[in-house]
Amino acid sequence: MAESPAHKFGQVIGEVLEEAVRPLLAKFAKKHELYFDKKGSRPARPGKQCTWRDLNKNAHDLDFVLERGGTDAKLGIPAAFIETTWRRYTKHSRNKAQEIQGAILPLAETYRNARPFIGVILAGVFTKGALAQLRSLGFSVLHFSYESVVAAFKQFGIDAFFDESTPRSEFRKKIALYGALSTEERRLLAQALLRTQGIEVRQFMSTLKKVVLRQIDRITILPLHGRPTDLETIADAILFIQSYKEPAKALPIVRYEILVRYNNGDSIEANYEVKKDAIEFLQSYLPVLPPKNN
Repeated sequence: MAESPAHKFGQVIGEVLEEAVRPLLAKFAKKHELYFDKKGSRPARPGKQCTWRDLNKNAHDLDFVLERGGTDAKLGIPAAFIETTWRRYTKHSRNKAQEIQGAILPLAETYRNARPFIGVILAGVFTKGALAQLRSLGFSVLHFSYESVVAAFKQFGIDAFFDESTPRSEFRKKIALYGALSTEERRLLAQALLRTQGIEVRQFMSTLKKVVLRQIDRITILPLHGRPTDLETIADAILFIQSYKEPAKALPIVRYEILVRYNNGDSIEANYEVKKDAIEFLQSYLPVLPPKNN
């Protein structure tokens, strides 16, 4: 069955949204020494999709992932999962919000020790309920209104407005006009979309920066029979557990309680009965060193 012109034009708008976001995230990743994973071939994973797997080995295809210590040949530790999508009608918006949750939340849980940034960049018509639902689950949301999309396309002579009564011939006209744009004009169109909501774009990037650049402020370790000990670095915390001696008259340790606090207010709690497991948990926070050059 041939693809409908309406669906094809929707893909055009989605393409413009991705083209607007990609260079923004690529620049951010380069500045902060992160690997930028996106659709395309990469030896570290099969195929051309940006595919990541959760704890249950389920595959999730994403738009963009920022990684610490990643290379073309090796997956790093995710610092951010970011999805983009476009929708024209409210009747589809909540289903799409749930689809995004289903893709990203299992990965956020899988990499919960890294506490990655989770974000969505939306364009078109989304209900307040759908947006509130995403935000309530911890997503940072950047939303380009449908009016912003229409305004950006209008600057390049394309009427992007349509509804369920728009004839197929009109969609073909819109597609043809976009197809006639040069590579440079398409780049400028993507930039025009960003400018329509520049304040919101800066707020989203500022939130991303705060999460990615946060620093560990304090690690609190509480052996159940002892007093809590505050330490300033992961290395100090590992050394504390490795060298901790149970007092001769004390009962055996039931578990180690660990609380990692960040300087932006984030915190992660963990409980381990076995010393080895507690150390492995803390080691997951150590910086990922780049591969040595031979």
